[in-house]
Amino acid sequence: MANVLREVEDSQAAQAVERVSVGVLASIGRRVTYILEFAGGFSLLMWDTVKTVARLRIRFGETLNQCYLLGYQSLIIVLLTSLFTGMVFSLESALTAVQYGFGSFVGGIVSFTVVRELGPMLSAVVVAGRVCAAIAAELGSMEVTEQIEALKSLGLTPVRFLVVPRLLALMIMLPLLAIFADVIGVYGGQWIAQVQAHISYTDFISSARQTVGFEDVVKGLFKSLIFAIVIVMVGAYHGLTTTGGAAGVGKSATSAVVTCIILIFILNFIMSYFLYAGA
Repeated sequence: MANVLREVEDSQAAQAVERVSVGVLASIGRRVTYILEFAGGFSLLMWDTVKTVARLRIRFGETLNQCYLLGYQSLIIVLLTSLFTGMVFSLESALTAVQYGFGSFVGGIVSFTVVRELGPMLSAVVVAGRVCAAIAAELGSMEVTEQIEALKSLGLTPVRFLVVPRLLALMIMLPLLAIFADVIGVYGGQWIAQVQAHISYTDFISSARQTVGFEDVVKGLFKSLIFAIVIVMVGAYHGLTTTGGAAGVGKSATSAVVTCIILIFILNFIMSYFLYAGA
């Protein structure tokens, strides 16, 4: 009798392990399928967008309007996040630097970090949170209410009318926002270094000039350009593939922001590796 009970227990345990294994494999399969679908759909959308831009089928009026909506309206939040990030970084480093006798290098350390990493990436993350979700929600609403199909039935391409103006607008505005983020971040760092560690303005700026070169600024702007492409194309892809009504729109906006921010961090590491590895 005891042997029979033991065999039954072993059989139930084996079935439980099998169910868990099947569930894990099914979950992995769904994620792999999603990644492949995303990569394929994203590549096709990117190819259509590049062809449209190459043929100069550009709506300049709508592009200027999107510059205002996507770029100018993001300026305040970018300035605030950059200012306080520069101040915090300087606060953490200035007192320690003075304590160990290298306070004259604080300006270079803060400027170096802000121009190379914090300015481009912070501005991209902030804009992604606002713009990527907005693009996905707007295009998703048009998709579920069949406005996209209406455009197609009129012979108008959604890529030209909806995606290209937003892409060009953010490719113009995000590098500009990164420049503002660099300036305000360094200024905030300089102010905190002067107030907290009594590092003079002259020493701070002199150290910054000796450490940060023009090529560092250019590389930071190049990163912003790539981030702008990612933000718009990820938002557009999720918006144009929205299904499921109003609930689907919200899901698309959330997925777009999460995907976009993950890609920004991954691409930031890859670009930093190749742009600055030899520096």
